[in-house]
Amino acid sequence: MEWYPRHRRDLPWRHTRDPYAIWLSEVILQQTRVKQGLPYYLDFVTTYPTVHDLAAAAEDEVLRHWQGLGYYSRARNMHHTAQQVVREYDGLFPNTYHDLLKLRGVGQYTAAAIASFAFGEKVAVLDGNVYRVLSRVFGITSDIAAPAPRKEFQALADTLIPAAAPDEFNQAIMEFGAIQCTPLKPDCLFCPLQSQCYAFQHGMVQELPVKSKAKAGRTRYFHYLVLRYGDTLYLKKRGPKDIWQGLYDFALTETDAAELPAAELVDIVAALGGQLTTNRAEEPVVSLRHVLSHQKVEARFYPVWLEHPLSSQALAASGLAPFTLEQAHKLPKPILIANYIDKSQK
Repeated sequence: MEWYPRHRRDLPWRHTRDPYAIWLSEVILQQTRVKQGLPYYLDFVTTYPTVHDLAAAAEDEVLRHWQGLGYYSRARNMHHTAQQVVREYDGLFPNTYHDLLKLRGVGQYTAAAIASFAFGEKVAVLDGNVYRVLSRVFGITSDIAAPAPRKEFQALADTLIPAAAPDEFNQAIMEFGAIQCTPLKPDCLFCPLQSQCYAFQHGMVQELPVKSKAKAGRTRYFHYLVLRYGDTLYLKKRGPKDIWQGLYDFALTETDAAELPAAELVDIVAALGGQLTTNRAEEPVVSLRHVLSHQKVEARFYPVWLEHPLSSQALAASGLAPFTLEQAHKLPKPILIANYIDKSQK
């Protein structure tokens, strides 16, 4: 509490008690660094200044503003939660930890953050920074990647949080983990908790916290057919039960190999109802890689110029739709697709 006022970063969500703004910041900063998330936060509070504005927005529009942050289910949940707050709570966020947990996509951490920052409730937050500080200072060797130790850490954090300033304490311990007690190179030499820190005293700073490694992710090979006719670009909206649900990409064939034979490419175009033009020189295939939390996508983009526009029957069968380049830029897309479009225009 003494350390925090002297070292804290000046961040916009720390200057408000508005639960909507605090909730936005917490959703955006989940699995996102502050430096990356800050522009998105400012964009969202400007574009959607109230929960009513966000609730009334089209999902495609919300996803477009989210583009580049990844974990798009967070954006969809955020949009649905805004609608829930408007529909069930008359646009007012619940003001207790337990009632906040009733909101879609609001877990224990987010509920604790909103409850303490907006309403001053005495409930401790547990994020990765807090786990790390508590584990090192108190010498806790429980695996923080396992679900069971959460109760152990929560009980400890709840004994530490002061009733007089729960919001300040929660901000302080998270900030301490973010910029002082960092994962790889913590500033132990100038740490105010050095004499009390179990990890420092026992040479275990690099060993704590204990976190089991996630399973290695699989590699997927995506072959995108970038179908073009004149100024028209064909894209489709991705369905459920896979990555990037509700975002737009090109006609896609997924295989077990990095290469797609030319003959197979021609067959796929024909199956989509298209015919390759012979009036254009062949363009180079573009390869891009995108790493997700549990999988890696190796993507190849094949420019395909068509002799004729796709028929309405072909569009209906494939799920593709025609867009101008300007319209395509405005669609919500995986950052992989956005990067390709940007790259191909240079």
